[in-house]
This record gives sequence, C-alpha cells and structure tokens, in this order.
Amino acid sequence: MTTCFGAMQTCIRALQTCIRALQTRIRALQTGILSPFSVIKPINSIFAASIMMMNFQLNNIPNRTPKPRQDGITMVMDKGLSIRETEDFVAVSGEYVDIVKLGFGTAYVTPNLETKLNLYREAGIPVYFGGTLLEAFIVRNQFEDYVRLMEKYKLHHAEISDGSILIDHKTKINYIKKLAKYVTVISEVGSKDEGIIIHPTVWIDMINAELNAGSWKIIAEARETGTVGIFRPNGKTKVMLINKILQKVDATKVIWETPQKPQQAHFIKLLGANVNLGNIAPTDVIPLETLRLGLRSDTFFQFLPEKMQQPIN
Repeated sequence: MTTCFGAMQTCIRALQTCIRALQTRIRALQTGILSPFSVIKPINSIFAASIMMMNFQLNNIPNRTPKPRQDGITMVMDKGLSIRETEDFVAVSGEYVDIVKLGFGTAYVTPNLETKLNLYREAGIPVYFGGTLLEAFIVRNQFEDYVRLMEKYKLHHAEISDGSILIDHKTKINYIKKLAKYVTVISEVGSKDEGIIIHPTVWIDMINAELNAGSWKIIAEARETGTVGIFRPNGKTKVMLINKILQKVDATKVIWETPQKPQQAHFIKLLGANVNLGNIAPTDVIPLETLRLGLRSDTFFQFLPEKMQQPIN
C-alpha cells in the first residue's frame, strides 16, 4: 500500500511538472516567442522529461518553486555552445533552467546565432546577451543600435552592467528606464576589477535604485570565475557584504553569480533551496539541482529533520 501511494505521488508530481512546462510554452506562444507548432510538437517529449524528473520516491526533499519562477532561478551562462551541444543541453537540463545568458560578447561571434536562439525559445527558455556586449555598444555611442538588435533577434530580456566601463550611476539608471520600455531588464551591480572595492552601503543604494528604475532582478557580480564582486580573489564569500545586503534588500530580487560549487552550496545553506543563482555552467545545472535538493554531500543534511541528522546505530 505504501509503495502504491508513493508511486501515485510521483505520478502526480510528474503531471504537475508537465502542466507547468505546457503553461510556459503557452505563455511563450501568447507573447509571440514561439510558433504554434513549436508548442504542440514537443508535448510528448515534455511529458517524458517530466516523468524523468522524479525517477523514484524520496521523502524529505525540499519543494522547488514552479516555473516561471520569481525565486529559485537558475541562470546559465552559455559561453559558446555549438548547436548540437545546445540541443543536448536543452534535452537534458532544460527543465531546470530559467534563463540563459550568452556570456559577455559571444553573441557577436557565435556561428548560427539565430538557430541557437530559436532552440532556446522552442524550449521555453528566455535568453539574453551578456551585459558586456551592451557596454561595448554604449562606449561606441551605439545604444539605439543595440535596441534595434534586440528587436531583430526578438529578445525579451536585456542585461545592463557597468563592470567593464565606468558609467555615472544616474546615467545607468536612465539606460535601465529606457530599456524597461521594451524588455525585461536585468541589471548588474559590482565591478569586474578586483582592485575596485565598493562599500556595502553603496551596493545597497545601487541595488535599490536600479530596482526602483525598473530592473526585474539584480545580478550580484562575481564574473564567470567567481573571484570578484561578492567574492574574494580566492573564491571565498564576502560574508559581511552579503549580510549587509540581505538586511536591506529582498533576497528574491537578487541573482547571485556563483560559478563554483562551494559558492552555490554557501548560498543554498544561507537562503534555502530556492535561492536565485547565476553564471552556472551548462554542465553544472543538474549537479546544482542536487545541491538544491540536499542530494549532494555539501547540503546533504540541510533539509533533513534533526532526528535524521543523528548517527545511525
């Protein structure tokens, strides 16, 4: 009887996941991101993927927020996947990915860019160009060209950062307001230069100002190396900085760049399974999901009741 009940729960959860995936595709259809055929054609594959998410019953697993998520976001950095690699990545990890960034200026040199963007769209995964690319347009006085570029590639998200160039913060706020008229804005706070130290109060003021200007989420800078911004050059977390930010900022509004496993584990322990994490490598998406669920040694006991944390005799 217990086995039967467990199997029923697994099926119910799989169906719920399938419904969420279909809802995501329908929303994409309504906004013009997908064609009708790209919604209908993959229904069987969506259901199969949903079943695969829960291969067996396991108790005391933390609940993950359903897509489309406001918290628990996994932002992946694509630094140059091929078309075949993108297809494989979406097939294996797509259900766990909330948004993809084509890192820094890779969109400028990526072969078959439009084909890649369509693959992500058909999987119901929003995609955007890295903030460094926008900085490259701004420094060349080509902001309006960038807006037209987003229209050309039918992008619905944009990142604005000032990690490479120095922009007066009021000017950055104006760019956020301009972009927010067209797309969902993700803005980045923090410098890519490890020699630039930003006081916690300044971090907080910039984050809140950018949210008020229209940013959907704020990315806390760490680069793809995890050695600047919210982390020290050795990859260790700037604990005092993070604590001060969390005292004044809603944690669900921040995507913490955490390319390294210890960094991901730190934030999961600090803020729970549904913390927003970014700059995740494509090959680290499923390992990250196991960290979120307490199925890796780094977070193994994080979500278990106290009685299960005792030594087994």
